[in-house]
Amino acid sequence: MANLVNLEAVRKSYGLTTLLDGVSLGLSAGERIGVVGRNGAGKSTLLKVLSKVDPPDAGRVTHSGGLRIAVLSQADDLDSNMTIRQVVLGDRAEHDWAGDARVRDVISGLFGGLTLPGHPQGFDTVIRPLSGGERRRIALARELVRELDLLVLDEPTNHLDVEGIDWLARHVVTRPGALLVVTHDRWFLDTVCTRTWEVADGAVNAFDGGYAAYVLAKAERNRIASTEEQKRVNLVRKELAWLRRGPPARTSKPQFRIDAANALIADVPPIRDSVELVKFATARLGRTAYELHDVTLTAGPKTLLEHLTWNLGPGERVGLVGVNGSGKTSLIRLLLDEVKPAAGKVVRGVTLRPAHLSQEVRELDPKVRVLESVERISRVITIGKKEFTASSMLERFGFSGDRQWRAVGDLSGGECRRLQLLRLLMAEPNALFLDEPTNDLDIETLTELEDLLDGWPGTLVIVSHDRYFLERTTDTVYALLGDNDLRMLPGGVDEYLQRRAAIAGAEPAASPAQASPSAAAAAPAAPAGDVRAARKELARIEKRWERIEAAEKKLHEQLAENASDYARVAELDAELRALAAERTALEDQWMAAADIAGG
Repeated sequence: MANLVNLEAVRKSYGLTTLLDGVSLGLSAGERIGVVGRNGAGKSTLLKVLSKVDPPDAGRVTHSGGLRIAVLSQADDLDSNMTIRQVVLGDRAEHDWAGDARVRDVISGLFGGLTLPGHPQGFDTVIRPLSGGERRRIALARELVRELDLLVLDEPTNHLDVEGIDWLARHVVTRPGALLVVTHDRWFLDTVCTRTWEVADGAVNAFDGGYAAYVLAKAERNRIASTEEQKRVNLVRKELAWLRRGPPARTSKPQFRIDAANALIADVPPIRDSVELVKFATARLGRTAYELHDVTLTAGPKTLLEHLTWNLGPGERVGLVGVNGSGKTSLIRLLLDEVKPAAGKVVRGVTLRPAHLSQEVRELDPKVRVLESVERISRVITIGKKEFTASSMLERFGFSGDRQWRAVGDLSGGECRRLQLLRLLMAEPNALFLDEPTNDLDIETLTELEDLLDGWPGTLVIVSHDRYFLERTTDTVYALLGDNDLRMLPGGVDEYLQRRAAIAGAEPAASPAQASPSAAAAAPAAPAGDVRAARKELARIEKRWERIEAAEKKLHEQLAENASDYARVAELDAELRALAAERTALEDQWMAAADIAGG
């Protein structure tokens, strides 16, 4: 099959920096290729050169005759004076686009319905006053409604929530044509892509499969190529251990050369010892982190939470998901004592030392050098049982060599985000709140952050649309579903999407990994009797889950009380491990019952 696009010995530089050096590759019809690499490595440059937006300095780029191609860049190129209708639909008559299933799917998926319920003027809404996230959805819709041979997307998941990313994955998997996408969302890469291109050191290395296969192949290459890369290999192998273990909710993750993976990670320790971390956290925090008693939380006339009672214990690692406006950020601000409850009481541990990474990059002194900015917080940090200097931490966050001596004012937005996050960690808080921490971070920085959080002993709350990051760093997912309550979701993000679909009156969507153009018939529904029995089983499991949580809380309190009695601590630790094993078994039972109950 002839390629849609060919690059032959392409070279592209900006100033003294060469981003592409002698790159030759091809992209054929039907391929879905994910592009990964460090920030600044040349990913966006590759997309621009391949799509002929920018010419190469040397070499040749050829397109097949009549190639229909669309490019979604990170830049906002919308005409602010136009309406949504003019940008997305052009001059298409209503009966024309409304009769097109692909267009209806795009409009409903990105805007929540064919009438654009989030915009009072519907399609006649003028773009000028809209937010960056709303403008991004409009630009994405403009490209997705078109019939194309090649769709090129640069960070399409930015400004999309969990539901939007899930919809986009299902859409691009089933639409005809080829796809080339740059994204740091590893769940999206693994779900959508059939090949992966890594941009590094002026070259583009090709790997078969999505993110999981790429990680495995890269670890294999590194192992064979050189032992000098041992640190990097170890980090990749740890990532492999996570991909292999995964929570039960990741039932759709692709299978890939599991025997080779097992051989590579045979001697890799567990991702983290949650019981040990809780013991550390209890020693630092005592028995109490946060307790909410019959709390009602409002924002203006809107009630976000009503009569909520919830305990967030020492060392708990919680992911928080929910629809926009449901109160995720407000809940964090309540815990941080930045807002007061309308009713009820919030109890905070007396030894709490919280830190908060908000969605906004706070002001940093532009004249200070990067290393000095970090050392002003601390020169050394202890994570678990290891000590790290400010300089070594900067290395881990992508500031190597001379970059540590650059002025903060010369940093990009993404670099400032990394610096802000590192300064937060260097203060060694014992309660950490991260609100969309993955924004502007590349995959290598994300894996470094995850590795650090694995050994971080404290209470952790993460709000993120990045499913992979949530599953990788947290042990429990809670959801705000817009009903003034906070609910624990044993099934994680998958359960959240199912519940959201049920609330919307729709059937839960098929997993993107299972969706394909050839998926013709739906699976037969389970008999009504089996469904009723499965729902009873779900109720039983969830009640048992609550009892396990209560028992674990009591055991943690006893651990704190008997910290100096090593024999007693060993007994309590054994009980905790038994409860953790039972929890794991219950997860499998819950998923099996949920499959039947959902049918």
